[in-house]
Amino acid sequence: MEIFIKVSQFILSLSILIVLHELGHYIPAKIFKTRVEKFYLFFDYKFSLFKKKIGETVYGIGWIPLGGYVKISGMIDESMDTEQMQEEPKPWEFRSKPAWQRLIIMLGGVTVNFLLGIFIYILMMNIWGEQYLPNENLTDGVWVQNELGEELGLQTGDKILTIDGEKIQKFRDLFLEFINGNAYTIERNGEVIEKDIPVDFISKLVDGEKEDANFLSPRIPFFIGKVIDTLQNANSGLQPKDIVVAINKRPIKYFDEVDAEFSKHKNEKVTLTVKRDNSTEDIDVTLDNDGKIGVQLAMMPQSDMEKLGYYKFETKTYTFIEAIPAGMNKAWTTFSSYLKQLKKIFNPSTGAYKGLGGFISIGSIFPSTWDWQTFLSITAFLSIMLGVMNLLPIPALDGGHVVFTLYEMISGRKPSDKFLEYAQIAGFIFLIALLLFANGNDIYRHLFK
Repeated sequence: MEIFIKVSQFILSLSILIVLHELGHYIPAKIFKTRVEKFYLFFDYKFSLFKKKIGETVYGIGWIPLGGYVKISGMIDESMDTEQMQEEPKPWEFRSKPAWQRLIIMLGGVTVNFLLGIFIYILMMNIWGEQYLPNENLTDGVWVQNELGEELGLQTGDKILTIDGEKIQKFRDLFLEFINGNAYTIERNGEVIEKDIPVDFISKLVDGEKEDANFLSPRIPFFIGKVIDTLQNANSGLQPKDIVVAINKRPIKYFDEVDAEFSKHKNEKVTLTVKRDNSTEDIDVTLDNDGKIGVQLAMMPQSDMEKLGYYKFETKTYTFIEAIPAGMNKAWTTFSSYLKQLKKIFNPSTGAYKGLGGFISIGSIFPSTWDWQTFLSITAFLSIMLGVMNLLPIPALDGGHVVFTLYEMISGRKPSDKFLEYAQIAGFIFLIALLLFANGNDIYRHLFK
């Protein structure tokens, strides 16, 4: 059932993005009286799941869920209809239209992608607002959980001030900013330190285990979720929701302070001071060979974290008018962040290309339970990502057609149909290779990691 929900969300999101993207080409084509022969969701090689001709256009659904297309008369596209191109241009064909009209038609798809992303973010800001942990509220610094964070140059207790000179407002943005960034500034023991992000940081992140991705976290209290009833302290008196605030009368505030203290007392008894409701209690426990007491940690509710003075969370609500600039800012942040990621991917030394994913990666980001807020957030991100990808100056993508049209408008010379045909073939081969590489990465990670 969980897989079904994931797949359903993926197909629905993909279908919305494809139909609206192609509609972005279709509408200006119709406005400029350019004939649209086909409007398809998914590809229809050999046969269609559904098709119906209305006027001059065949509308349909293909069986290969790798995208969609509109076939515009007189245009060299993925249909590779070279026979049509050998005939004399007709007034209703794409190639007969002025360059500025062709440019608008080609930019229509990505324009819709960006507008859709902005609209969804505005909608989300208006309906749900934002709740986040401000980075500046981590007054005792961050928790570095594994070697990957240490190789990055971080230590538990560091206060992260800036990344690439920019102050990071929300803690949840730090992870992505470290991926996109080149240098950062921290405060450690009252000293401000500047550090470079290792150029192969992304490579190590991709090559590591899944748990390595959680290299950074807010420091959390030792909040007991469960006392394991088969281990040594089952009858010690510890209870779920107890907060450990001292070990052998030595105060502790965060869980990351525990290991150093417990490692001194392996196979020994220690006295824990726990906070329970509005009182404290001393409880004797026995540590095992690994310096563990046999409990499971839990995340304390945000409201309790605030009451006990650990962190102050920020909650923002927006009227529809207020949501417009907030949504536009979110869309711009997403756009600029994705551009930074592309720059890393095209730099082989970063190893970011190893993280390229295909349909499995995209599908896996959807949750296993239906949640409209998450669904819309992912769809907005994918819409902006699709817009950026389609703007790349690669033949067979919208960006490739835009480059050739701009060249014509500037130079006054139109590339020959034969050149455009060869360029389309080369671009198509490149995209197929990229698709195979990305999905090959998915299969490798699924089978071997």
